[in-house]
Amino acid sequence: MIKKVVVLLLSLIFLVSIIFYGNVFEFKLNEIQSSVFKQSLFIYGILTFTCFVVGEISKNYSQVDKVWSIAPIIYVWFFTYNSDFNARMVLMSILVTVWGIRLTYNFARKSGYSIYFWRGEEDYRWKILKERVPVFNIKIIWSLFNLLFICTYQMGLIFLFSLPILAAWQGQNNPVVITDFLISISMLVFILIEAIADNQQYKFQTIKYELINNNKKLTGDFKKGFLTNGLWSISRHPNFISEQLIWVTFYLFSISSTGIYFNWSITGCILLIILFYNSANYTESISEKKYPDYKNYQENVPMFLGFKK
Repeated sequence: MIKKVVVLLLSLIFLVSIIFYGNVFEFKLNEIQSSVFKQSLFIYGILTFTCFVVGEISKNYSQVDKVWSIAPIIYVWFFTYNSDFNARMVLMSILVTVWGIRLTYNFARKSGYSIYFWRGEEDYRWKILKERVPVFNIKIIWSLFNLLFICTYQMGLIFLFSLPILAAWQGQNNPVVITDFLISISMLVFILIEAIADNQQYKFQTIKYELINNNKKLTGDFKKGFLTNGLWSISRHPNFISEQLIWVTFYLFSISSTGIYFNWSITGCILLIILFYNSANYTESISEKKYPDYKNYQENVPMFLGFKK
């Protein structure tokens, strides 16, 4: 696990370095765009610092999860406002807002938020990680992990996969075309698929624990302990693949605007795919030990789409 975290951090540093210091991409902003970009970095710093401090004080290390669906909305509208509401950027911001509201609702109904903002449901995987990697039980080591990976890396990832809107601003002189509307429809479709997947999982878990708490007999998927029906019958993580496709699709707006198929703003969705692949593997390593039938599920259903374990 430590090796994976190091690889993720190094991949972030490497790709960001290529953008700012390499000659692979042309990261050229005008004076206004450059100023706004620097201000957005300040927002990123404030959010990262806040998540770290609140997590350290409250001992709840899922603070980033609380802003995962909110921070992109802040970023995109901040850029859009400073662009004097460029039409393409307004369209992009509306789509991100739809995505964010839906995901925030899903997180809230799972007790992710509390009237006391520092509280809320914590990601169960952090506790298991400490059990598997004893060195993380050393306070200073865990605090560094919280600072570097949970907060700095993940908040940096959120910032980066929001940045195609800045690339779209670079191509502000190119008007909205039919391609933008096709991209919008695709993004809405993936948001809908993610919503369906999350809702299927939420209903399953709710009913499962109702049956368990009432000492009722468990059958089918409830007996297995995990969902294998609906979208979960064609992908072990339909919500994960949808989330990745949402941001890959969002990146397409930058292509429509600039005409550059492989531009600097692709960094965010590349890092997101890497993170989700590793996150899914880690989650499944837990499920394999928890549910006896999970390996059979892995053998018959792809992790994402098209590829079995």
